[in-house]
Amino acid sequence: MGKKGQEKNTKNKAKHKKLMTRKKNKLKSDADKRKERLKAIVEKANAEEKN
Repeated sequence: MGKKGQEKNTKNKAKHKKLMTRKKNKLKSDADKRKERLKAIVEKANAEEKN
């Protein structure tokens, strides 16, 4: 016999998915910012070496 009433755990799963997506996007944006910062530092160092 199946359960009656609301399906089990669907709200939690949706909330968890939303939070995990937010976390993944934040980590990705942080990594991109770090890459840009490092790229700028390397370009600056190379420009100083040439001069």
